[in-house]
Amino acid sequence: MAIAELPVLTAADFASDQDVRWCPGCGDYSILAQMRKMLPGLGIPREKIVFISGIGCSSRFPYYMNCFGIHSIHGRAPAVASGLAAVNPDLQLWVITGDGDGLSIGGNHLMHCIRRNMDINIVLFNNRIYGLTKGQYSPTTPLGKVTKSTPMGAIDNPLHPVSIAIGCEATFVARSIDVNIKHLGMVLERAADHKGTSFIEVYQNCVVFNDGAFNYATDRDVKADTVLELEHGRPLIFGKNRDKGIRLNGMDPEVVELGKGISEDDLLFHDEKAAEPSLAYLLSRLRHEDGFPEPIGVFRAVEAPRYDEELNRQIELARAKRGEGDFNKLFASGETWTVT
Repeated sequence: MAIAELPVLTAADFASDQDVRWCPGCGDYSILAQMRKMLPGLGIPREKIVFISGIGCSSRFPYYMNCFGIHSIHGRAPAVASGLAAVNPDLQLWVITGDGDGLSIGGNHLMHCIRRNMDINIVLFNNRIYGLTKGQYSPTTPLGKVTKSTPMGAIDNPLHPVSIAIGCEATFVARSIDVNIKHLGMVLERAADHKGTSFIEVYQNCVVFNDGAFNYATDRDVKADTVLELEHGRPLIFGKNRDKGIRLNGMDPEVVELGKGISEDDLLFHDEKAAEPSLAYLLSRLRHEDGFPEPIGVFRAVEAPRYDEELNRQIELARAKRGEGDFNKLFASGETWTVT
């Protein structure tokens, strides 16, 4: 009997029957649209795809995808996804989280999921504010930001998601922007193709509580000078006229102007496949407020052992050596006591 071919899916096939309920103008709509548009090209049946979220505006995502989904508890989506990855390696798993959900109560779970390099895709929506709970400061809120919970300005040093992921030695790390739809789609597709943990930070505008937080990276009049698009094997060049670059001055990066004795060969060249993550980490520290363009694109894409594969390998070795397990026998073995 011939094997039936998989049906050809479209973006509409991944749209659920639920009304999408985000604020008008929210950047989440763009991320949802690009996810739906990208998934059909992977050729994976919907029953093999699972979206897992925690708590927050971003965590409504599974309701809007016509595939399996789990709306879990605050910050624990990486833990739930880790369990699924360990017992069912055939699934494609997406963790949808936000800067509050993923980096506050969920920071510990996020960190250990990344370091284990399980085959999970993590997309962190970063709007630098708590949106669902109406405008309190989050772990990524800039210093001095006045919010409902910081009326005199935020005094917590903000976390930088890409830096954290690289510090945990993530094997795939990328950043994109909600309104840069072509770039966002490319990054999502590359993450889906990666074997191991993929981490994507998406700059996402909260139109109600932190509107314009990323104007410097989206305004067509300035973004060429404030955003650096990473390309593997290419020098770090940016600017409206492609006449600026980044080079190292000792151990410190600096912005230089091409010409006047400075050529492309003097600049830093991006190497997303470098085993040593130090250069990727350096790029993750470039900040608009410090006079640098902020990189988008793939910071790192390398291969490394995966926890889920190693776990299942150990289980198979144990079965080959000792046979199938017997829970009742295990439960009654060793030292036992009878309470009367």
